[in-house]
Amino acid sequence: MASLSDDTLRKILMQIQQTAVESQRALAVTKSTAAAKERERRILQLTIDEINSLDNNVNMYKGVGKMFVYTPRPAMGIELKTQEKELADDINNLNKKSKYLEKTANEAQAQLRDIFQNAPRS
Repeated sequence: MASLSDDTLRKILMQIQQTAVESQRALAVTKSTAAAKERERRILQLTIDEINSLDNNVNMYKGVGKMFVYTPRPAMGIELKTQEKELADDINNLNKKSKYLEKTANEAQAQLRDIFQNAPRS
């Protein structure tokens, strides 16, 4: 590293810092999105459980805009299970993304630590 100019070292340091900050910011957004989707998935699970506990002859209505539309019970169950599966897939993808972002942020912080620990003392 001694062969590199101060300007080049400064640019490398700024790039590593920027990577660390961007990774931390994206990680926070990803974790909050995953938490929101997990809450939504849990609400869907509770709704499915509640529908399953009702009699088969109970009429089901789905909210569409400002009105409610009759929906057959089997169709309602299929739709809710499909939504739950999509949310589960989204949550898995967000968890994978957050692991990648954590790894990126940790690597950038480790690089910064190495640079500052090995920097010559003036």
